[in-house]
Amino acid sequence: MSDFSEELKGPVTDDEQVETSVLSGAGMHFPWLQTYIETVAIGGKRKKDFAQTTSACLSFIQEALLKHQWQQAAEYMHSYFQTLEDSDSYKRQAAPEISLQHALYLLHHGMLEDAKRKLSEAETWRHGEKTSSREILINLIQAYKGLLQYYTWSKKKRELSKLDKDDYAYSAVAQDVFNHSWKTSVNISALIKMPGVWDPFVKSYVEMLEFYGDRDGAQEVLTNYAYDEKFPSNPNAHIYLYNFLKRQKAPRSKLISVLKILYQIVPSHKLMLEFHTLLRKSEKEEHHKLGLEVLFGVLDFAGCTKNITAWKYLAKYVKKTLMGNHLVWVQEEWKSRKNWWPSFHFSYFWAKSDWKEDTALACEKAFVAGLLLGKGCRYFRYILKQDHQILGKKIKRMKRSVKKYSIVNPRL
Repeated sequence: MSDFSEELKGPVTDDEQVETSVLSGAGMHFPWLQTYIETVAIGGKRKKDFAQTTSACLSFIQEALLKHQWQQAAEYMHSYFQTLEDSDSYKRQAAPEISLQHALYLLHHGMLEDAKRKLSEAETWRHGEKTSSREILINLIQAYKGLLQYYTWSKKKRELSKLDKDDYAYSAVAQDVFNHSWKTSVNISALIKMPGVWDPFVKSYVEMLEFYGDRDGAQEVLTNYAYDEKFPSNPNAHIYLYNFLKRQKAPRSKLISVLKILYQIVPSHKLMLEFHTLLRKSEKEEHHKLGLEVLFGVLDFAGCTKNITAWKYLAKYVKKTLMGNHLVWVQEEWKSRKNWWPSFHFSYFWAKSDWKEDTALACEKAFVAGLLLGKGCRYFRYILKQDHQILGKKIKRMKRSVKKYSIVNPRL
């Protein structure tokens, strides 16, 4: 994560300015945090005049932070902490949440050292009763400290990679790298065992486990993150596990099992073409059938309509499936699409547009259109009539294949 600080500096959108929950800037959303702040601030007790003052101050701080009016927030915060010295215990419990919001703001703007100090302050705040919600919050604060330590570890690791083992500085840097990894592990490990979406923390932790050769530990973390039913459904968890298993050269069956779940969650994901390839190479007929389903599923989505690789795969695989006497497989997939794919993919308008923008794409789509709709399809006929010196032979072969294998009036 060499550009870690740049990722945290991401541009502030209008939506971020009016959002009433906390955005971390690192791929996490905590809608419970705002509610928790209000709960611990009130504590179920009747507010007194003095407590109402601190409540108003707290609201001003939150509003200023969410709108990124930092100078104003700082002034409110100073007043708030001064007031807390004489406030009741329920009000004091809200201080760590404010410190966390402050730290997240600093992270957003790449002020990493300031963020680290603010997280340390939040971690050591001792006012208020211990509750399960408060424990989660402290774990979250510690995990963010771990993420910052990971950033330092990552820089040290790069330094180490540039040094020769005989270099006098090598052992010192190596020890520094180890120290930071230990601190990071301690701070992150508790959080990622709790149900939630902890993508940046999990990725950082696993990278360090792999670096030190603890592949079993890394796989255990990723497996739990992906399959533990207590955790929310998260496509990234399956992506991380798949990429790890791929790096470890795991058996094809394991890779297929992971991507099969991802397919059920995000059938249009770019890894689906890789999934198709794995299924195609499998010896199981059920995998071959699923491989056809996966390709049709990818092209159901508007964002994939110009994906020439998907069309190439589909054109080749539909023909192969038909040649293999599996007409029923193609008919099953086409049955649910025959009423909308023609206008979605194979209209006369798209034929002209595709040919103008990308002749190779147009040819692949025309072949699929001919196989599914027959030689009378307007898309197929338009491409067939085009004069192209390079693609001329391919178009002629396509015409012969459509005549022989089209599912319209099949001869199989």
